[in-house]
Amino acid sequence: MAQTILIAEDDGDIADLLTLYLTGEGYRVLAAPDGRQALALLEGQKVDLAILDIMLPEIGGYDLLRRIRQRWNLPVLILSAKAQDADRILGLNLGADAYLTKPFHPLEVVAYVKAALRRYCQLGGEEGGGEEALPLLTAGDLELDPLAMVLRKRGEEVPLTPTEWKILAKLMGAPGRVFTKAQLYATAGGEPWSDENTMMVHISNLRAKVEDDPARPQYIKTVRGLGYKFEGP
Repeated sequence: MAQTILIAEDDGDIADLLTLYLTGEGYRVLAAPDGRQALALLEGQKVDLAILDIMLPEIGGYDLLRRIRQRWNLPVLILSAKAQDADRILGLNLGADAYLTKPFHPLEVVAYVKAALRRYCQLGGEEGGGEEALPLLTAGDLELDPLAMVLRKRGEEVPLTPTEWKILAKLMGAPGRVFTKAQLYATAGGEPWSDENTMMVHISNLRAKVEDDPARPQYIKTVRGLGYKFEGP
């Protein structure tokens, strides 16, 4: 069954262009010209990945992203003309898996979509994503369930975005091993390699969720000049 991509974009030409390329790759595409219609489509149909513009009528892109993260677990890509670092950081902080800027090449967007869905399915986010049960990953107060895609801290479930989940699973799966930013970016489905600031935002968000004191992390350690590693307390 074809995977479904939701495009929330008020520029009809851009929506039509993305629809043309995505359907050409075998995806089913739903298009919404504003945030309210996009939300209605999410509520009424199974969506595997969403592509959001920021400057949407009715419900803005950032607000729509917040609502998605409150209710659904799916990859979300932002595609926006707002290219300032502050806009990118805000989008990633709100839970976007990648932030792409206009103008864009449609094949680049298709590559991001494929990568995000591939990583998501490999980690069990979709039925059929994994054929065998994976062991729980535990460290201190943390318990990561790769099959259910759930992180618990002291028994309480901690909400993670798909990108955060992938990064943490990679780190916890190889404690003590140092991963470069580029390696973690590839793990999270960010292909091709973007920039170091994007990964720094994801790591900062993860620390805020898993660490008791994010300024003095006991789990996710920075290895200066190299990258990051995971250590037990």
